[in-house]
Amino acid sequence: MMTSTSDSCKEASKLDDVCEVNDKLKNMSTADKEDVSICANCGKEGNSDNMNTCNKCKQVKYCNAVCKKVHKKKHKIDCEEHVRLATEKHNEELRIAAELHDKELFKQPPPLYGDCPICFLCLPTLQTGSRYKLCCGKTICCGCAHAPVYDNQGNKVAKKTCPFCRVPPPSTDEELNDRREKRIEAEDPIAIYNLGCFYRIGKNGYPQDYNKALELFHRSTEMDYSEAYTSIGNAYNNGEGVEVDKKKAIHYWGLAAMGGDEMARHNLGITEKQAGNYDRALKHLMISVRGGYNESLDSIKKMFSKGHATKDDYTKALQIYQVYLSEIKSAQRDEAAAAHDCYKYY
Repeated sequence: MMTSTSDSCKEASKLDDVCEVNDKLKNMSTADKEDVSICANCGKEGNSDNMNTCNKCKQVKYCNAVCKKVHKKKHKIDCEEHVRLATEKHNEELRIAAELHDKELFKQPPPLYGDCPICFLCLPTLQTGSRYKLCCGKTICCGCAHAPVYDNQGNKVAKKTCPFCRVPPPSTDEELNDRREKRIEAEDPIAIYNLGCFYRIGKNGYPQDYNKALELFHRSTEMDYSEAYTSIGNAYNNGEGVEVDKKKAIHYWGLAAMGGDEMARHNLGITEKQAGNYDRALKHLMISVRGGYNESLDSIKKMFSKGHATKDDYTKALQIYQVYLSEIKSAQRDEAAAAHDCYKYY
């Protein structure tokens, strides 16, 4: 079929219009070009902000709704392909992000409390295995807390003093609170966190106030105190001062676990176990056992008894826990634990 002269003239005119638009675009500045778009249907230029955009792919623009409707069928295949590729790219980015997160999450972190500043042995994970001192802001092990203090001549000091700084314990509640305030003013994350715990349960003369506790926990996390992340996670898990939000609880437990808090690590392991993700649960619990959290060892034993972990897994967990014990055990700590249950350290 032959094309009429009139149709040819129309096509030529349309081509001239497109060429004119292209020439204008070449002469525009980069900023001007960003504000100008070409209609995918008729080729007219327009302001990007005032043009219609494809609702699915967001890649093509139209000067009006009519052009958008006319061009819909022609654009359908390209639109679907772009959406498919964009979805694949997004999913791949999510997969890579998840892999990188897991790589950091499942690393064995350094001990949360480090070493005792007096005997230089690794501080026990069990809370009764160490003591925090408001006088100097140091955390010392139960063995050094229980052992006699000697003066420079090697004589026992009759009056009980801090094993690290030699300051006597506070004689009144007012003196105790003054020391706490000084540590908080010094931005001591442990003192700030402990005050948050007092508000959480209403202890030591402080009223129960979940909101105040969370405020103090968040303040402590600003100084990278991982145990505070655990308490924030617990608040979201239990609905203390906030709405119950399991995803946020897991998020904060994850931050705490990566910082070395074994209770948070144990919580993550139990959460994965309850979800039926036994491989991930075992990874968390093994790391927690290496950090000295014996409840995780018991959990692995239960997993083994129910067929969710192998005998080799449980044997490995026992061996890992023995390594931890070899790092924290000492005759001085054994003597303290034998003297009183408050000094039990494993």
